[in-house]
Amino acid sequence: MGKVICVANQKGGVGKTTTVINLAASLAAAQKKTLFIDFDPQANATSGVGINKDEIKKTIYDAIIGEVNIRDITIDIEPEFLKGYLTVVPASPDLTGAEIELIHFENREQKLKEAISDIISEYDYIFIDCPPSLSLLTVNALTAADSVLVPVQCEYYALEGLGQLKRTISLIRQRINPELKVEGYLLTMFDSRNKICHVVANELKTYFSEEVFETIIYRNVRLAESPSHGKPILLYDVKSIGAQTYISLAQEIIARNGGDAIEKSYVG
Repeated sequence: MGKVICVANQKGGVGKTTTVINLAASLAAAQKKTLFIDFDPQANATSGVGINKDEIKKTIYDAIIGEVNIRDITIDIEPEFLKGYLTVVPASPDLTGAEIELIHFENREQKLKEAISDIISEYDYIFIDCPPSLSLLTVNALTAADSVLVPVQCEYYALEGLGQLKRTISLIRQRINPELKVEGYLLTMFDSRNKICHVVANELKTYFSEEVFETIIYRNVRLAESPSHGKPILLYDVKSIGAQTYISLAQEIIARNGGDAIEKSYVG
C-alpha cells in the first residue's frame, strides 16, 4: 500500500511545487514507484515536468467529479531511468471551478480520496501538490493523505501562517481523517548569508523539534531554472546543490518510513 503525502502551506511561493516535482523524481530515481498529483489550478507541477497543459483533454478535475477513472489520465515521465517509476496526474485551470461544483456533492471533502482509492496499492509514494490556500481542494488533499509535508520559506513572515495550518490539520483529524500525521517541516529557499534565514530555522526547530527535516533546500539558480525547461532538477543538472539536497530529502523520507538507506550517488 502506497503512502499518500500532501505538500501544503496556505502561503504561496514557499516551494511546494518545486518540492513535489523534485522529491518525487528523486524517489523515482531510487526505484520507488512514485506518483504525483497536480491539485493546484495553476498547474505548475504539470508544466514543470514538460507536459503541455493546453494539450491535455482530461485532468484530475475530471477524476474528482467522477467523469473519468484516475488510472486513465496518468502520464509516465521520461527518460528511461525514470520510466515506470515516475507518473503524473495533470491539472488544468478547470480546477478553479471544482470548488463550486463540489459544493453540490455528498461527501465533497472525500472526492480526491475516492478517486485515488483504486491506485494506491500500485505505488510506493503518492504526492499531492496543493493550492496555496486552505480551500476545499486542500481539505480534499488532507482528507486523502496519510501525512502532510509543510515547506517553510526562510523569511520573516514564514511562521505566522503555520498556526492556521496546524488548526486546519487538527480539525481534519477530529472530523474526517484521524490518522493524518505531519510528515515533516521542510526549510526552503535558505540563504546562509542571510541572518533572518538562520533565525527562522532556529525558531522552527525550537517549536517543531524532530518534525523538522534535517535536509535544508538552499536557494539555487539551477533549481530555479529547471521548471522553465520542463525538467526535474535531476534531469536538468544532477550535480547541482539543488539536485543533491532533494536526493538527501528522499533519503530522509525513505528512512522515516522504514526503508533502507540509499547511496547519495544513486543517480548520475
